[in-house]
Amino acid sequence: MSTKVTHRWRSASATLLLAVALLTGCGLPTAGRPANGPVAAGPSPDGNLAPVTTDGPTEVAAVVPSSLPVVPVSYPASGGNRWVTASAETAPARTGRGTLMRYRVAVERDIRGLPVKDIATEVTATLNDPRGWTAAGAWRLRRVGADDPTDFTIYLATPGTRDTLCQDVPEGYTSCRNGGRVVLNVARWVKGVPGYGADLTTYREYMVNHEVGHKLGFGHERCPRRGRPAPVMQQQTLGLHGCTANAWPYPQGKVRYSGPVGAYDDEIPRREGAYSEG
Repeated sequence: MSTKVTHRWRSASATLLLAVALLTGCGLPTAGRPANGPVAAGPSPDGNLAPVTTDGPTEVAAVVPSSLPVVPVSYPASGGNRWVTASAETAPARTGRGTLMRYRVAVERDIRGLPVKDIATEVTATLNDPRGWTAAGAWRLRRVGADDPTDFTIYLATPGTRDTLCQDVPEGYTSCRNGGRVVLNVARWVKGVPGYGADLTTYREYMVNHEVGHKLGFGHERCPRRGRPAPVMQQQTLGLHGCTANAWPYPQGKVRYSGPVGAYDDEIPRREGAYSEG
């Protein structure tokens, strides 16, 4: 075969391969990247395109929707002390010899974007967790409805209503337990606390377990040693004091994780907006 024919064959082959690549979209570099490099697969939280690595050859990138619409959460500084109560949980009643404690979940009507059903589901998942207060078999915890007999009520309240229900120092920042009232401050539920060192889900689990722990008879505890997990009965909202965040009373099984009894001298309630980690 002559050199001229060879060149024509190579040119025709290259043209054919380019046409196939253009039609299929496979194997071509994207925005200057090599053909097998990462491609954009949707927006990241900062609004830029997030790279996604692949194990094999890269194909045409699919555009992934960033997220579903988010309902904004809003609440006044002080609500009207009116409530929506969740229905009873539908799971079969748990058997055992532990003391049965029945509780309701109620959300203040002025809080928008946090449906009572969702709050009740999250609270119940925390209290039913095998690392929670039922781990050792001393208690059984069950969510009941508005008209059922109950031992305590878990309220998600605005900061001002928190002060009304807690009847302690009116600081509008922390959560509390007052008799049969377990009061979760919606500002903490939504914002967490600065410098906590764990995600918001962990902080919410801590809120629930800490205040329910008071209802079950436990007082405040201290960090046992720097670098160790904080006991759930430590006032983690007001500082970890060298410990790390921990939401569970039984993180390793049936032996309760605890620390020295007592609170720190600097754990003084602060008002919303004036609190900072020390």
